[in-house]
Amino acid sequence: MKMNNIILIGMPGAGKSTLGVVLAKALGFDFVDTDLIIQSEQKDKLYRIIQKKGIEKFIEIENKTVASLRVENSVVATGGSVIFGKEAMENLKKLGTVVYLEVEEKEIEKRLSNIKTRGVVMKDGETVEEIYNTRTPLYEKYADITVSCEGLDLEKTVEQIINFVGE
Repeated sequence: MKMNNIILIGMPGAGKSTLGVVLAKALGFDFVDTDLIIQSEQKDKLYRIIQKKGIEKFIEIENKTVASLRVENSVVATGGSVIFGKEAMENLKKLGTVVYLEVEEKEIEKRLSNIKTRGVVMKDGETVEEIYNTRTPLYEKYADITVSCEGLDLEKTVEQIINFVGE
């Protein structure tokens, strides 16, 4: 299943950006982080954009930004909420192989100690468990490949992805 881009989707804290950089180096690809593109275009941090403009507007901005993304030979790390944007996901599916980094909910909770400053799309009072349960079916729906990160370190996860997509 060789395509010229690898798209990483998954929960906030799943390791998309960290793993994406290492994967891009291993493949000799460019690395693109859609959250950084949004911050650059909006000239603000994600959490501030969400605070100032609200969740719906942020999802609209993310959808529009990712729907217009054009890349080649790249590993793309997406924001955890990208799956709420229909046009964004249609574009990502055309651009390459969509890889869902599956991480258990309890592990995500451990990793998201800085949830307020990370720019995570969540309603007031919403728990990580609720976000996880809402998003998981969408990640599974859009994924070409699901990689369980359970018990794997960064290098082993990268190795698994390369084995799935072929080098």
